Amino acid sequence: MKAMLFILLTFGMSVVSFSQEKTKKTKKVKSAITFKTMVIERNGIEYGADETFTFEFKNTGKAPILVTNVATSCGCTTAKKPEEPIKPGKTGVIAVKYDTKRVGNFTKEITITTNAQTEPIKLTIKGTVNPEKTVDPVKTN
Repeated sequence: MKAMLFILLTFGMSVVSFSQEKTKKTKKVKSAITFKTMVIERNGIEYGADETFTFEFKNTGKAPILVTNVATSCGCTTAKKPEEPIKPGKTGVIAVKYDTKRVGNFTKEITITTNAQTEPIKLTIKGTVNPEKTVDPVKTN
């Protein structure tokens, strides 16, 4: 009986000691991202021009930055994000294109999600697109 009690007690102690997880205090390295500008404005864009708005940013933290998502506010705007992580001290670019076959004023928002912070980053492009230039077929030299 004593032997059986000793075996059960030993088994119980080993289960308890192995089930407890040893926690290591790990220092969390933070990422940080800094954009040169959050708003780009261009007026007088020619109709149909190949216009790119370039948002440059720098990794000002101590860990690589990964841009996980770039969302535009409508289908008239497209954006391209860096595919590789941006190392500390290095720069990256978010390239945004607007459909310049839409005449008039525009303001579009681009939402950037990164591993640097929990809140999304909001970038803005705005400007005006000139009307299409028409050629007068009556005028000849």
